[in-house]
Amino acid sequence: MSFQTPRSIEEMLTAIHKREYLLPAIQREFVWNSDQIAKLVDSLMRGYPVGSFLLWNVEPETAQSYTFYEFLTNYHERDNPYADKATVPTGSGTTAVLDGQQRLTALNIALYGSYAEKKKYAWWNSVDAFPTKRLYLNLTDDPDDEELGLKYDLRFLTDKEAAAEDGAEDKWYRVGAVLGLDDSGPAIMDEVAERGISDYRTAARRLYDLYRAVRDLKPMNYFLVTDQDADKVLEIFVRVNSGGTTLSYSDLLLSMATNQWQELDAREEVRSLVAELNSSAGRQFSFSKDVVLKTALTVAGVDVQFKVKNFTQTNMAKVEAAWPETKGALLRAASLLQQFGFNERNLTANSVIIPMAYYLYLRGAGDSYLDSTADAVDRLTLQRWVTRSLIKRGVWGSGLDTLLTRLRDVLRTNSTSRFPIEAVETAMAAVGKGLVFDDAEIDELLNLKYGGQRTFAVLSVLYPGLDLGKKFHEDHIFPKSRFTRKRLAAAGVPADQIDDYLNSVNLMPNLQLLAGTANIEKQDALPAQWIEAAFPTSEKRATYIAENDLDNLPLDLEGFPVFFAQRKQRIRTRLVTALGTTSQAESAHQS
Repeated sequence: MSFQTPRSIEEMLTAIHKREYLLPAIQREFVWNSDQIAKLVDSLMRGYPVGSFLLWNVEPETAQSYTFYEFLTNYHERDNPYADKATVPTGSGTTAVLDGQQRLTALNIALYGSYAEKKKYAWWNSVDAFPTKRLYLNLTDDPDDEELGLKYDLRFLTDKEAAAEDGAEDKWYRVGAVLGLDDSGPAIMDEVAERGISDYRTAARRLYDLYRAVRDLKPMNYFLVTDQDADKVLEIFVRVNSGGTTLSYSDLLLSMATNQWQELDAREEVRSLVAELNSSAGRQFSFSKDVVLKTALTVAGVDVQFKVKNFTQTNMAKVEAAWPETKGALLRAASLLQQFGFNERNLTANSVIIPMAYYLYLRGAGDSYLDSTADAVDRLTLQRWVTRSLIKRGVWGSGLDTLLTRLRDVLRTNSTSRFPIEAVETAMAAVGKGLVFDDAEIDELLNLKYGGQRTFAVLSVLYPGLDLGKKFHEDHIFPKSRFTRKRLAAAGVPADQIDDYLNSVNLMPNLQLLAGTANIEKQDALPAQWIEAAFPTSEKRATYIAENDLDNLPLDLEGFPVFFAQRKQRIRTRLVTALGTTSQAESAHQS
């Protein structure tokens, strides 16, 4: 390993775009966020050191044995989060980046590319959820975000956001445009003059700092590894990646599998499956490659822990052999979760899909399982177990590998055409993950709020007759829009009771699941009025009221407190019946 002559950022990125530098398959995916990229550019503009880089000189005969990837230029969190596979011509070698991929990719995006991440609260499949942004430098103003600790105001903006309004100073300079300046003198002065900036000196100074950081200085110090022994290179790779954004075992597993699978490309297979799980067939989930890989280990029958000792060639061969079955089982499990009414917002633990997929794999379930009449009872059993495990706190948290191993054992031992719920729950209780609820937990569930992570799951347990494969909304029985101090007072609610109304409106006793269209039509109508209009016969009205615990529904807001208290008691009884309690279990044991 030898130290090489330092290079400028421009020189390093030019080499990347000439495909002189590639990424070995043992590298993780790009994981930096937009703030980290801005901080890196800020550090370089200040003249700070940014660490050394480690490159591997891969000779032609070695290069043909490994998979390499290009550098990512235009990052899109949903559509293009991964680098493309590279082609190394037969008889050619390459230079692989062992340490520094995140920094080099960040600089490549900052100067040559773009960054598109999901807007907060936007849906994953929305057309406008991922605006394309490029890195810009503010030539006139100082940063207004003290938490980032930047000296220069560097931000990822859309081109529209960066454009100057008519008559205003054109202060946002695209960072990548610095590569097109002819020089660091007249060209900078001309650029600032064309932008109509009054604080000429500040703007010129900042643009010069950027030019100097990218094109004049040579901060890119790197070492070159020439050893062709793959085991030694892997050891070096693991050691140098012990800092920064920690290399997870799932990253290492995926990297090693890429080189060890014989027929399939592990990285491409996992990438495409994650995308299909999350957004195909109307699904909206956020499963990670960790979940996919953990499922693959489960199905293959090897140790599910993400530890290097488990990533042997023998284990990877088992994972590859079982991959088609793993993929099919995961996709069917995701479809079931969708049918159960879950999505990325209310599925509180993604790991629940792992034992679901393993069960479907064991019984050889095909696509017909998803809607066949013969399997309807089994689907309902599986749904109840999934939902209860998501409602119970702590099931899918610590000790996950122990739980998954225990579940795999009991499912394999009790492999039948029916989900062995009793055996599964007994095994879970043995490792401290029992699904029995005590009275305090039941009371806690009654105080869950509208939009809470577990609220949907509890409502689906309370009212199991709904076809949750259709779109259902969490709905306020008494509309929230009527619960303002002004409207409550106008409705005759005494002043000393208004706070009680406001504190109750978002709680479980005032919530129900309502089909999306019906919820839109309901708007802010009082429940008694809406039911009268929505159900044409007294029989249908009576059925709806009974199924949703809406007995003694008052005609106005003054009767809300009594209705709230009565419904709270009724749904408490339902929860005790549906979930079971420790007191029930103790009574059964004593008898």
